[in-house]
Amino acid sequence: MTSGVRWLDDEEQRVWRQWLQTNSRLQAHLARQMQEESRLSLPDFEVLVTLSETPERRMRVVALADSIKWERSRLSHHLTRMEKRDLVTREECAQDRRGAFVALTPAGLTALEGAAPGHVREVRAAMFDVLSPQEIAQLDHITATLLARLGQEDEGGLCCGA
Repeated sequence: MTSGVRWLDDEEQRVWRQWLQTNSRLQAHLARQMQEESRLSLPDFEVLVTLSETPERRMRVVALADSIKWERSRLSHHLTRMEKRDLVTREECAQDRRGAFVALTPAGLTALEGAAPGHVREVRAAMFDVLSPQEIAQLDHITATLLARLGQEDEGGLCCGA
């Protein structure tokens, strides 16, 4: 059953667990800060940032889901909660009756503008302030390499442990 499996060696296992723990702790830290200072969740913030970066501050729902790598059903449920708080609104698409836009509301933009400074401060303090410029360059290279590999997987390029 396990023949042919290339198990992680001790160093790889240690690094892998450090990676998981770092990611988990960083996400939890940023989520606590965001909730305490702005009453937004990190997923709220991600949606608001993505919408704010578009020219009209709105996107097709499908494009938003693709952009933030969420399942459409997850996004739909989350948008419903955000709509109830007047952070976003959904609009019909005149060109395609089946499609819809999600748009940033003035209240959503205000919430984003209030949350962004504290979030950036925490990201900087938790990550960039503790790394040298060389370490940041190494991390950039490492994460770009991993994302490129995972991009191949998303496009069907990787299979079965390849």
